[in-house]
Amino acid sequence: MHGADPAAVDAMVIDQTLGKAVQDPHSPVHGRDPRDLAAQLTGDDGAERRLDLMLRLGPYGDGFGARPDGLSLARLLDHPHGIDLGPLRPRLPQPLKTRSGKVELLPEPIAGDLPRLRRALHERPAGLLLVGRRHLRSNNSWMHNVPALTGGSNRCTVHIHPEDAARLGVRDGADVRVKGAGGEVTVPAEVTDGVRPGVVSVPHGWGHDRPGTRLGHAATDPGVNVNQLLDGSLLDPLSGNAVLNGVPVELTALP
Repeated sequence: MHGADPAAVDAMVIDQTLGKAVQDPHSPVHGRDPRDLAAQLTGDDGAERRLDLMLRLGPYGDGFGARPDGLSLARLLDHPHGIDLGPLRPRLPQPLKTRSGKVELLPEPIAGDLPRLRRALHERPAGLLLVGRRHLRSNNSWMHNVPALTGGSNRCTVHIHPEDAARLGVRDGADVRVKGAGGEVTVPAEVTDGVRPGVVSVPHGWGHDRPGTRLGHAATDPGVNVNQLLDGSLLDPLSGNAVLNGVPVELTALP
């Protein structure tokens, strides 16, 4: 919602939340007028009013008067050292949504996939397997745009084991070509025993030279977008998520 008035956004969220709450027969405000409820909210700004709303509609909230001893923003502010809500109360099995009504440690879909896992433990794909990694100072790509968090070991390189580097003629610091099913990238090599033989690693969250990135400082050291190596055809059979680690790649030393 680019350019939207924050106060208008807060008011819209409050109206929508209260509108749903008064229609829920299990809500403490069922059947009440959402405009009257909104008028009871306290707080110096929209964010605090939304906090008051969530507290009052929550399991320990005052329900806008339905539970006089319940929580609200005003009550919390009156108790800066905290409020004792009493001992923990068991909730199982009420929150469970399984068909059995129990905590299923080994549900059938996972049990049925175990033979595939056992076979995979004994399979050794030809070539190299690509895995990702994160740097301490770049858990999110926007951190590459903060000068104080860039440089040093925070680099976009491909980690390769010394045995693989010797076999492929790769020198530490030299550019190499990494090719996958979806494309290829050129990235400096970092020879290290921090990865196993047969495994290479490229960090995710880079590629700041792509159109529309709009990260000025990060663009001075853009790195490569590791997702360019994937074609989207590898999917986890259970979740349907894209497979991003353990994918086969080819690595070639450049002249």
